[in-house]
Amino acid sequence: MSITIRPAQAQDAHGMAEVLNEIIEIGGTTAYTDPVTPDYLVGRMSEATDASAWHVAIDDSGDCVGFQWITTAAYLPPEACEIATFAKAGQTGLGIGTKLFAATKAAAISLGYSWINANIRSDNDSGLAYYTAKGFKDYDRQIGIELANGHVVDKTLKRFDLS
Repeated sequence: MSITIRPAQAQDAHGMAEVLNEIIEIGGTTAYTDPVTPDYLVGRMSEATDASAWHVAIDDSGDCVGFQWITTAAYLPPEACEIATFAKAGQTGLGIGTKLFAATKAAAISLGYSWINANIRSDNDSGLAYYTAKGFKDYDRQIGIELANGHVVDKTLKRFDLS
């Protein structure tokens, strides 16, 4: 299977929502607890500033198999952006995340960021392993974060320096 990475567009939102909603339904790896709609993702992309970048991974049949974004976060300094990554369940380990990160890293550099922050549930072993494999280093931990469904988790903050 070959994977094409390109900037995400509104017409990708349906496939992106399918990927994310399956992850939410499985549970345990994302801070999202309620299903998202394509309109929600279109809204997130449209409200994204010039300091954001969204990429989608498309397989040979034209289906979305993953997506990644970087954007600002109120708790981060202006030289940092936050990353989120989602790969279709059962499609991990095929290079989707590696290809997405190559595009996202280039976008972060182009946007003038110095580093990328990953805010990961500490019980998300696959997410922690993914970001570690990409060169992210632990730098902080948030304890007792309550998710929208009332579930309390710890979060690991990882940093990737772009210089």
